[in-house]
Amino acid sequence: MRYMEARPDGRAIVYAHIQADPLVARAAGLLADATTVQRLLARAVMNGESVDPATWRTMFPTLFGPAAPATGDPIRDRSEAILAVSLAVADRGDQARSQFRGAIVEALTEILLTARTGPVRRERRILFDGRPAEIHPYDVTVEREGAGEAWDCKWGARGIKADVLHQLDDARRGAAGEGVRLLAGLVVFDARRSCEVRLVRERGPVAADSLKLIALEGLDRLAGRRPA
Repeated sequence: MRYMEARPDGRAIVYAHIQADPLVARAAGLLADATTVQRLLARAVMNGESVDPATWRTMFPTLFGPAAPATGDPIRDRSEAILAVSLAVADRGDQARSQFRGAIVEALTEILLTARTGPVRRERRILFDGRPAEIHPYDVTVEREGAGEAWDCKWGARGIKADVLHQLDDARRGAAGEGVRLLAGLVVFDARRSCEVRLVRERGPVAADSLKLIALEGLDRLAGRRPA
């Protein structure tokens, strides 16, 4: 088993500009140390058109209500910063907003994985001897000897599709055929229940225990932490 840089195409070149936007790094950095409720706030805000911040504060009373930490508290400040950066993403047009959200999940996954495994790589293909080269690049890979990982990142459960599951399962089976351990999985910035419903619909012949699913509530597990 070996890894290779993905061959750049027109889409990848355009998307690279999104990935390099400072807004992506700022959002991912804030979400890396966020609580589950703060991440739910980010998902809700980024999912739609920009709304008056006061409306969102009313909808998340545990973050902004009378019982929430006071202004100046680090937790309250992080909630305000997450709200602000999420509104900035929501302000983008429909197509750009979708691309920004995907890039944020990838960057967040990179940060969390790095905390547990050390350096990771982005947009890498996995090749196996005697098998046709797979075009599909994996969003984030951990390329440690004997403990490799391949992750695809999705903003929502609707991004879980049969072809993605097959690609991940093919990588896992290809590694097993060479006597190499490879953890293959999905990181989805959506509720676990929504992801599980989608998996049942899209899984097809993929074995139920063959792929790892990390949903929004369990993101901290990527870093080896208990969910906050």
